[in-house]
Order: sequence, then structure tokens, then C-alpha cells
Amino acid sequence: MYAIVEIAGKQFRVSKNINLKVPRVSVDSGSKIEFNKVLFFEDDNGKSQIGKPVIDNLIVSATVVEHGRDKKVIVFKKKRRKGYQKKNGHRQGFSLIKIDDIGTVKKAAKAEVKPAAKEEAKKEVAEKKPVAPKKAAPKKAAAKKETPAKKEAPAKEAAPAKKAPAKKAAPKKKPAAAKKTGDTAKKAVKPKSSGKKEA
Repeated sequence: MYAIVEIAGKQFRVSKNINLKVPRVSVDSGSKIEFNKVLFFEDDNGKSQIGKPVIDNLIVSATVVEHGRDKKVIVFKKKRRKGYQKKNGHRQGFSLIKIDDIGTVKKAAKAEVKPAAKEEAKKEVAEKKPVAPKKAAPKKAAAKKETPAKKEAPAKEAAPAKKAPAKKAAPKKKPAAAKKTGDTAKKAVKPKSSGKKEA
């Protein structure tokens, strides 16, 4: 009897009472762990089951023996004629597990849990739906009514204040233009009386 199980993205052939080195599992040593992604199973009689992609109601239970690290692997990088080379060491973590049993899960236990969870979810959704729209709608309407009234009042008061300074500034510019025309006339006369001798 054996099974093919997916553990941490890798596939392992598993049978009862064997030790297996798998990628590190975040569980304390000595504790039990279960794997439910069984891809293939063959029993003692030779009958096999193939998952689509996983076999339902089949679990592999195991015990974590210890955690450790593999031998060091050297990672060396180099680019020739560039003066670049880098050397790193890496030790991959692993967990040693012992397979206890390949067994089925009770269907009745799962069937009892699902309907209760669905009923609770429906009740929560039903309670939340009517409450939210009723409270939110009056607040939005009240906010829209208040904002136009506030905007209109300041606009009327500010308009006369802007027009008054414009009238005062206009007369000041006209006399300045008149002075400039007089100055230019005087300057034009002076060059005519230059010191030329008459014949």
C-alpha cells in the first residue's frame, strides 16, 4: 500500500512506517501533521485511485521526528573580464517525518459542519443588508441640501467688494498718460535748435 502526496509543492511516494525528508514544515518536533493533497493511492489488493487532481476523503497522517539543515551548497558567480565574482554558501532546511497511516476521513463529520456554517452566513448577510442602505440615504440627502445654501451667500457678498476698487484705480492712470505726451513734445523741440551755422 502506498500513496503519492504533494507536500510543499513537491511530490513524494509514501508508505506506512517510513521516514521521509521533506521541505521544512512550521510545526514543532514530536507533533502530528496531516497531508490532504493525495494524488494517487494503491491499496494492498492492487486497486488504485487517481485524483482529479486530488483524491477526496483521503489523508496521510505523520509525526515530525526532527528539523535539520542539509549539507552546504556553494553558489559561485563570475563574469570574466569584469572583475566580478561572488561566492555564497547555502544550507536548505528540512523536516524528517515518519508516516503513521494512510486513511480515509469520515464523510458524516464534514456533512454536519457545512450546513450549519451556511445557515450562519445567510443570517449574517440578511441582518447586514437592510441596516446599511436606510441609514446612509438620509445623510447624503441632508448634505446635498446644506451645501448649496452656504455657497450662494458668500458669492453675493463678495461681488460688490471686488467692483469698488476697480473704479478708483481707473482715473489715476489717465493723468499719467497726459504727462508723458507733454514730455515727449518738449524733447522733440530741443534737437531742432542745434548749433548749425546758417549760410
